[in-house]
Amino acid sequence: MKNIILVLFIVSFFAHCANKEKNNENNIQTKVQKVISKNNVEDAVIFQRVQEPKENAFSLLIPKGWKLEGGIFRVDPLTQGGPSQSIAAKLDFSVKKDNEGSVMIRWLPDVLFFDARYSPAGQMGLFPEGSNYQGMTVMNIPSAKDFIRKVIFNYTHPSILNYNVIESQVLNNVAQNYTVRVKQLVPYSTMSYDAALVKITYSENNKKYEEWIFSIIENWGQLGAGMWGNKETFLIRTPQEEIKKWEPVFSVIQNSVKINLQWLIGEIKGQAIRGEIAANTQKEIERIGREITEHRQKTNSEINNDMYLTLTEKEEYVNPYTNEVEVGTNQWKHRWVNESGDVIYTDNEDYNPNIDINLNRSDYKRSQIRKRFPQ
Repeated sequence: MKNIILVLFIVSFFAHCANKEKNNENNIQTKVQKVISKNNVEDAVIFQRVQEPKENAFSLLIPKGWKLEGGIFRVDPLTQGGPSQSIAAKLDFSVKKDNEGSVMIRWLPDVLFFDARYSPAGQMGLFPEGSNYQGMTVMNIPSAKDFIRKVIFNYTHPSILNYNVIESQVLNNVAQNYTVRVKQLVPYSTMSYDAALVKITYSENNKKYEEWIFSIIENWGQLGAGMWGNKETFLIRTPQEEIKKWEPVFSVIQNSVKINLQWLIGEIKGQAIRGEIAANTQKEIERIGREITEHRQKTNSEINNDMYLTLTEKEEYVNPYTNEVEVGTNQWKHRWVNESGDVIYTDNEDYNPNIDINLNRSDYKRSQIRKRFPQ
């Protein structure tokens, strides 16, 4: 699992950063470009190569005078509530024509989520939707279309309540090609994929915009036991009815990315270390999960056993000499046994058979009721 985590984080993080000369027919951005047709921009555009501003992780071409916002960032597992989001570097990065981003392309971070329906702890109701599980928000896995509409748009535009979906496409070919690529890298992967492109119009600051949002949903399947996440998520936006005009500029920006190899080597090494920590953490989580399940099973067993004893008017006592559990009647409050196996029942709390002159025995011990689980 550790190696799968490492490889797939690297794959997903750099899929949109592939050099155009190195792209092939299966490249995700090539498939998206088949959805986004190209037209010529009327005016000449001068492009400058600039560095990613946070860690110099990559460079890319942007039109002269345009602005960068965001970049590489790291998630602190202590503030996130667990290590799941901290293995790989994340990217929230925009290239904008102006401060308000009237024309903009933005790459959004890959985020892991947890569908608790596939875990014993979740099935017991311990992790409801919206709670935190090892740094992952607990959420039932949605379709790619629903994820874009209900999660991505709300994340990028939290103050916009009204928008209009003008088109929504399920991209089965993109999802299939992504599956093939992952299978080539990790043959025993249980991942499955769903891809979509959603086109939205809305108003912001009294201006009307059109926005296209693309994302892939990755279901980790059996090996993930409920883990899933978004991949390759990005958006482009322009003033309404200007998308076609700016598509060639977006295409140049997307396909001009060059990775800083020194940064990449350091990131891979760091992911290996962080992945080992996360793997060890996951093992501990699984151990705790097994204990929770075992605890629940024992509790249920005790409940059923107590029901049986009550219906049959019996009780379980511990023999103080043998430490064995013995079944007796529950019609008296106290039970005594001696070394010979004789038994005395009484309701008198002050009665002590060892001082009863009629018995002439001093080896009676109180036989306590067996302690129930949990104690």
